Amino acid sequence: MDFTTLIGNSLAQLIAPTTAAYVLAAIGLNLHFGMTGMLNMGQAGFMLLGAYGFAVTQSMGWNLFASLLAALALAAIYAVLLGIPTLKLGPDYLSMVTLASAEIIRIIGRSTSLTNLTGGSAGISPQSFTQQFEAASPLPAGRTTFLLWTYSNNTANSWWIRIVGWTVVLIAVLLTWRWFNSPWGRVLKGIREDQNAVRSLGKSVTSFKLQSLFIGGAFGALAGILFVLPRSVQPDSLGRQVTFYTWTILLLGGAATILGPVLGSCVLWVLLTFTKELMRQTIPQTLISSNQIEALGWIIVGIALMCLVIFRPQGMLGDRKELAFNV
Repeated sequence: MDFTTLIGNSLAQLIAPTTAAYVLAAIGLNLHFGMTGMLNMGQAGFMLLGAYGFAVTQSMGWNLFASLLAALALAAIYAVLLGIPTLKLGPDYLSMVTLASAEIIRIIGRSTSLTNLTGGSAGISPQSFTQQFEAASPLPAGRTTFLLWTYSNNTANSWWIRIVGWTVVLIAVLLTWRWFNSPWGRVLKGIREDQNAVRSLGKSVTSFKLQSLFIGGAFGALAGILFVLPRSVQPDSLGRQVTFYTWTILLLGGAATILGPVLGSCVLWVLLTFTKELMRQTIPQTLISSNQIEALGWIIVGIALMCLVIFRPQGMLGDRKELAFNV
């Protein structure tokens, strides 16, 4: 068994852009659910809008800052259009509406009538929207080896994407920590526990929910940009399974915690990669195929997560007393 490859590939997920993207998406979901108590099952919709807003405007020749604003603007418009008619619904109905709206965005994105804009089901190739991002890198051309990992400095799945992605994650964690301990955050926690009590104090519950939906969606849009930078913008790659992964990460790390999304994302992807790599190196291909290993890896990790939810429903960092549904 090649332990160097096994450990190196597994621990590489700790700095992977995909891991950072899921951290950002889970931080946004933490604002929705952990702080405000909203069951948003459509975080992938925010991610897909952010990815499209960035990629389409970049392919049109906009500068990086304008493309970033376009992605956030799409997230804001989506939050308003989604929030105003739905935020007064109960948790169960809100989850169904948000899930359906995210699927609508995905289906519209892959529509043949929008092929000239979104690329349809084939998506948008990275060559169309990554040049300016790569050109902004201060790193020299070539490849760099750090510890067990060697990546290109600037192109494709690069060190530059990792530096930017995890810097954004650090900023998001600091902002979340500040918001959790602010008067605004305490109002959101009050809404989560008893929105009628907050309403009786003269607070506009719908307004605060809309603010939470927008800010959490903005993190989702940034996650979508980071998710597609090493790959193409393909609508089916940001479908409902991405929302389910994000929920898994949040509940694994612990909802209503600062570092829960970070820990949850790192543990999930390291554990999943380790399980698959271990099976590839120990189980002969004549006994089980590569596709079956992919599925079996998810089954094993899923069973482990089920045990975690059963025996520690608040997650690894969560406090059982923090959330009403854990009381």
